[in-house]
Amino acid sequence: MMVVVDIGTGNLGSVVRALGRLGVTAKASSSASDIELADKIILPGVGHFARAANSLDRSGLRDALNEAVLSHHKPILGICLGMQLMARSSEEGDAVGLGWLDATVIKFEFKDRQKYKAPHMGWNTVASSGHGSILANVEINDEFYFAHSYYLTVDDQTDVAGETEYETLFSSAVERDNIFGVQFHPEKSHAPGLRVLKNFIDI
Repeated sequence: MMVVVDIGTGNLGSVVRALGRLGVTAKASSSASDIELADKIILPGVGHFARAANSLDRSGLRDALNEAVLSHHKPILGICLGMQLMARSSEEGDAVGLGWLDATVIKFEFKDRQKYKAPHMGWNTVASSGHGSILANVEINDEFYFAHSYYLTVDDQTDVAGETEYETLFSSAVERDNIFGVQFHPEKSHAPGLRVLKNFIDI
């Protein structure tokens, strides 16, 4: 069973439909018991880091996710804000992340403010590091849909599965053991995005 975690930050329907196109029946849920029963977990999200982190605490899902991911080693894919929540902290509000990655989340600051603006919104490529599985079969010219004003800075570069340049070169895909994350939205990225989701399904 695959569970798409509902922490009140949207995009659930798009993710469930994309998985359906790949022949996978997924359940959107905010239930700790569903997470306990899940074989794989997707943590999507758009919005504010601190509000989402506080939602994890209020709902009891922080403990459920820690148990599933850290104790039972269930594969999890974080999407956009879901990936950022895997970091220790963010400049976007005073809240503690899940802390699964040695990483923090910072806001884009551009030198060329005529050319580059926040949020980074639209299509961009992802350069694979070559040592991860989440970006398998992704071509160099494949484009993915991004919508974010903050990005992940990773302390351990072996956790970086892919990078994207938007004046700043930032980590747009991460991978550590059973923990995977992408800053872009695979559910909105047509065939390349479906390949990424299929990679996660096949793990």
